[in-house]
Amino acid sequence: MTTAVLARPEAVRVPGPDTDTGKWSARYSVAVGAGEPVFAGHYPDFAIFPGVCVLECVRAAAEASVPPAADGVRFAAVESCRFLAAVHPGDVLDIELVWEPRGADWRCTAKVATGRGPAASVRCRYRCGDAA
Repeated sequence: MTTAVLARPEAVRVPGPDTDTGKWSARYSVAVGAGEPVFAGHYPDFAIFPGVCVLECVRAAAEASVPPAADGVRFAAVESCRFLAAVHPGDVLDIELVWEPRGADWRCTAKVATGRGPAASVRCRYRCGDAA
């Protein structure tokens, strides 16, 4: 998959088992720079990072944090996504991820925030092996 998003997730808390829940979790940070190509045409007088770009940051962070038991999974679907606030140039996305097995699949749930508070909540499904 190619992307127009230049920002890349940086690990803040390395992927591993959550001591409270036992689920696989991680935390990533993504700096949204003013030089992102999507800002050129997306509300030029009041730049907003498009929701699809927030989703791309979540996907990239999720795929950098796959649990060992889910090795080889591939993105299958966005189960739900709710945008709660706009993301602007200069914001830093804080992405909290939790992975859980769901039958033959895996679910990755993300809570995304900026310094102003919650920005999005996302649930993605990942599929193991070659299943369609």
